[in-house]
Amino acid sequence: MLYRAFFYVCVILCVGYLTLLPVAAWAVDDNAQKAMPSSQPVSEFKVGVLANHGVQKGIVRWKSMMDYLTAAVPGTHFEVVPLDFNEMSRQLLSHEIQFIVTNPGQYLNLSSNFPLSWLATMKSHQHGGATFAIGSTIIVRADSDIYTLKDLEGKHLVASDPQALGGYQAAIGLLHKMGYNPENYFGSLRFLGFPLEPIVYQVRDGTVDAAITPFCTLEEMIEDGLVRKADFRVIHPTMPMGYDCLVSTQLYPNWSFAAAETVPPAITQKITQALYALPADHPAAIQAKTLGWTAPISQLKVIKLFKELQLKAPQPPLHQTVLKWIERNKEWGLALMLLFLVSTVYHLWLEYKFREKSEFLVDTERQLKDKALQLERMQSATILGEIGSGLAHELNQPIAAITQYSEGGMMQLNHRGETDPELYELLAKINAQSVRAGAVVHRIRSLLKRRKGSYEQVNLDEVINNTLVLFRREFSRNDISLSHQLGGEPYPIMADEVGLSQVLANLLKNSLDALAESNAVTEKRIMVTIDYTPQGVCIKVIDNGPGLQRKAQELMASFCSTKDDGLGLGLAICRDVIGQHDGSFGIENCSDQLNAPWSKGCMVTINIPNVRD
Repeated sequence: MLYRAFFYVCVILCVGYLTLLPVAAWAVDDNAQKAMPSSQPVSEFKVGVLANHGVQKGIVRWKSMMDYLTAAVPGTHFEVVPLDFNEMSRQLLSHEIQFIVTNPGQYLNLSSNFPLSWLATMKSHQHGGATFAIGSTIIVRADSDIYTLKDLEGKHLVASDPQALGGYQAAIGLLHKMGYNPENYFGSLRFLGFPLEPIVYQVRDGTVDAAITPFCTLEEMIEDGLVRKADFRVIHPTMPMGYDCLVSTQLYPNWSFAAAETVPPAITQKITQALYALPADHPAAIQAKTLGWTAPISQLKVIKLFKELQLKAPQPPLHQTVLKWIERNKEWGLALMLLFLVSTVYHLWLEYKFREKSEFLVDTERQLKDKALQLERMQSATILGEIGSGLAHELNQPIAAITQYSEGGMMQLNHRGETDPELYELLAKINAQSVRAGAVVHRIRSLLKRRKGSYEQVNLDEVINNTLVLFRREFSRNDISLSHQLGGEPYPIMADEVGLSQVLANLLKNSLDALAESNAVTEKRIMVTIDYTPQGVCIKVIDNGPGLQRKAQELMASFCSTKDDGLGLGLAICRDVIGQHDGSFGIENCSDQLNAPWSKGCMVTINIPNVRD
């Protein structure tokens, strides 16, 4: 009996030992695992969220949700990245983000270009956790004269973004359904992007007539004390049963949580489970303004809206397509980029050298033409100088003889005591004109030799009258009407009398020739005006002939003439003489001057400054 009892006790002890040994080993192993640091790598994931209220507010709203997912999915770490529509597309293409939280319209646009897995739909923190919580609210000032959608025609509006379902697309769908053409319905439509608050402020401040805002944006700003309810009014307002905000359009599914194709399926499964398991009273849900997540809601209403508006998913920009191709074909991409850069640089270098050579050749050709023209003018001037000097020398002798004979005739009449006033006056006129001819020849010779004329006190009225007397017979023979006008208080000026006489004679002769050759002028007229001012004297010689046949600069160049028997020196000499008086010489058509006495003809203007010695 004693041995049997001892045997049973030993068996019981052995069984208990064997039973407790694995439990103790498991406890020791568990403690050891807790004591040892984990060597399993942590997977980093970035979640792009639509920052409709700005980057900072987006981080504050979604940070707790990221911490919740990090704790719910071991070996992972989630980071929130607030983005706008365009930046979300870019970062998905470059694999900078792995998850997105956005509206279903943006989701549909992205899913047509990027492989996305639709995980969950957010339940709104308002309206009893409704999953249909996206729509457009069209707001105006309370004192606005806009009451219906029809009144929006031709008005100035603002919205958030063309890709915003609640901030733009739903309102455009409403207008389309009401029979309006949204493309040219508004006077102007500007997109301000995110955050949404400035859109409401634009209406409050009267900068725009109306604004398209997402559902409940106005109520949230009123609740936060940013604006006053009494300052605004909603156009086409409705409040669906069970909802707390006014909306102008129908409602669409709430925001979606989606994953890119690069995320392992095991991770997406755990995240989906964690989202469905999130309780409404969890700090992450409260901070994210949601009552949790549910299974993805059908996007049929959004798809119908897109079909009605023919809103196609925008093609990714060309540079993004090129970058994606280069990423998949790095070697060929780099080779093509290098070839493109080298070809571009070589093309630019060739174009630069070609332009440089072309400019050099054009400049050289221009210089050669200028040199040839200068050489031709110098040769002509040399020949003219020789001819002029010879003519002046030869003409001086007969002119001097005429002067001496006329003076001798007058002396003989005085010596004999014969009183024949007509003969004496005739000899006096011959003497005066011979002296004048001598002065003109001397003047031409001085011009050819570039000598400065002699300046003295000159009465311009007398110079003009003496010059007009020379052409009196020509005026009468060609039936030309001459008028002479005087303005201002006359005063003498320091000038070269012979030079001014020569200029006036040249101009009058040109007018006479122009009128004589013109048969279209019924009444031929020449007007000479002289206007005295304290600053100087302005002389104008105006005719109603055919006007200038060439540009003024060409006509005033040496050896340029429109006459068959002309030398082309008249206007050049006139300009030279006036230039020696520090004056200005201009010639133009009467049609180019508002104050011309007639619409057709030529006007020569001479300005001589009042320089008193």
